Amino acid sequence: MKGSNALIGLSAILLSPTATALSSTYPAFKPSPLAWDLKPTNSTQQFRGLSSVSKDVVWIAGTNSTVLLTKNGGSTWSNVSPSLSPENSTNFQFRDIEAFSDKSAVILSIGKGYASRIYQTSDGGKSWKPTFINTEPNAFYDCMVFENKKHGLAISDPVEGKFRLIGTWDGGATWKIVDPAGIPAALTGEFGFAASGTCIEAAAGRWYIASGGVDPGRIYRSDDGHQWKVSNSSIGGGAAAGVFSVRFRDEKNGIAVGGDYEKPAENVNNAAWSKDGGKTWHKAESFPGGYRSGVSWVSGRGRTAVAVGTSGSDITYDGGKNWQAIGNGSFDAVECVSRDTCWASGLGGRVARLKLS
Repeated sequence: MKGSNALIGLSAILLSPTATALSSTYPAFKPSPLAWDLKPTNSTQQFRGLSSVSKDVVWIAGTNSTVLLTKNGGSTWSNVSPSLSPENSTNFQFRDIEAFSDKSAVILSIGKGYASRIYQTSDGGKSWKPTFINTEPNAFYDCMVFENKKHGLAISDPVEGKFRLIGTWDGGATWKIVDPAGIPAALTGEFGFAASGTCIEAAAGRWYIASGGVDPGRIYRSDDGHQWKVSNSSIGGGAAAGVFSVRFRDEKNGIAVGGDYEKPAENVNNAAWSKDGGKTWHKAESFPGGYRSGVSWVSGRGRTAVAVGTSGSDITYDGGKNWQAIGNGSFDAVECVSRDTCWASGLGGRVARLKLS
C-alpha cells in the first residue's frame, strides 16, 4: 500500500503546474560536446592502418612503409617500420595493421602484384618477417581482419570474377588462398576500398565484406568464411563510392558507412544499419556529415558508434539511425578500444584520442 501511495503522490507532482514549469526550464539531457585530442607523432605520413590494443598501446601503419607504436597513450611514438631494401623502402603503403599486444602485430601493404604483401612481428617491431607476397598480377589486397589471435582473412579485389580471400590459422605466419567456390560472383566494376582496414569484418562468429564501384554498394556475409551471401547495403555507390567500412557489435546489429571519396562533404546515402546479421540494410535517418571511411562500435556502450572521414567525424547513440558531428575530426581510420576511449588516424601524421565520459 505504501508503494501505491508513493506512486499516486509522484503522479500528482509530475502533473502539477510547478512540475510543468520546471520541465520547460530544464531542457532534455544532451551529451557533452566531444572533440579529438591530437597526439604528437612527429610524422607527416598518412596513417590508414590503426590497431589499438589498449588505452596505452596503439599501432599505426601508413605511407612510405611507415609503422609507429606508442606504449604510453600517444605521448611518445617509436618508429618500428620494417627494414626494407633501399629500392623498395618507399614503395609500400601499409593500409592495415592488426595488433595483439605491444609485441605482436601483422601489417598489410596494398597494391597490384607483388606490392600486396603481409609482414609479421613478434618483438615489437624490431624485426619483421614477410609471410605473404602476392604473385597474382591481377590481385590487389585491400584489408584484413582476425576473429582471434590465430584465425584471420585478407581480401583482394576480384580475380577472375570473384573477390579473392587468403586465410591464416597461425596468427599470420602463413597464408593460403580460400577456395572461391562459395563466393558469389562480383558485379562488373565491383571492388573493395583500402581506406581504413575495415572493408572486412569478423564479429560474433561471422564474416563480412564491404564493396563499392557499383550502385548501391554491397555487403557480403558468411558464417564460416567459405560460403557467402550478398545483400544491397542502401549506401550509394559508383566509380569512387560505395561501402568503405562495415562493423558488427554482435550477431545481429551492424553499421556500414561510406559515400564518395571524391565528394567528401556529400552527406546523402552514406550510412546504413542492420538488425538481422546483415541480411537486410536500412538507410540512416540522419546521415554523417560527409564521406566516411571508417566506423567503430564503442564497447560497453550499447548502440554507440563513431565514424570518421576526411571531411569530419560523427557519433551515433542509436545504432546508426542518427548521427551527430564531433569537432576537429578529419581522419581515415577509427577504433574504439574501451567504453571511454577511441583512437583515430589519418593524413599528415594525425593521430588522436577521443575520451567518452
